[in-house]
Amino acid sequence: MEEDYWAAAAEFADSAGVDVISCSLGFNIYDKPFTNYYSYWQQDGRTALISRMASTVASRGMVLVNSAGNNGQDPWKKIGFPADARDMLCVGAVTPERRNASFSSVGPSADGRVKPDVMAQGSPTKILSERGTLTSVMGTSFSCPIVAGLTACLWQEHREMTALQIIDLVRSLGDNFSHPDNVYGYGVPDFSK
Repeated sequence: MEEDYWAAAAEFADSAGVDVISCSLGFNIYDKPFTNYYSYWQQDGRTALISRMASTVASRGMVLVNSAGNNGQDPWKKIGFPADARDMLCVGAVTPERRNASFSSVGPSADGRVKPDVMAQGSPTKILSERGTLTSVMGTSFSCPIVAGLTACLWQEHREMTALQIIDLVRSLGDNFSHPDNVYGYGVPDFSK
């Protein structure tokens, strides 16, 4: 049901003229009593409903930026669904020294694509709390919106580009672009370039 809700939200976003979706959802297991979990071999961007839908977002003219997940220290370790989707930006978390945060989920996708795509500070990240104070938090749910916001600014500057071109451009701005891997992806993008 949650996957259906996500698909409906993406369709609504498209109808409302949204350009960039920032999504911090990622899973591979369901709440009890359901036990039909996803397996790693299904992380091809084409098997899970949510991943299939996420893989179509760019073709609809939107950029999906999705958190990689916080399973790096768990037995699963891998990115969640829909971070395995194609034609999107999966975002992992780094420390202020640009080292991979130990909790940040890793790739690759089951079909061998580099995941995460890019990284941003998420260990820790400063946010404004519900009480109006500045506080530090950790997680890819906080590195993801950083990339989403900067991607929106980049696209605003380059409106002539398509969603797929913006995704490729963001990857190319990463400090690990010349040798991407499945821990650090294409690296931390330098949007000032």
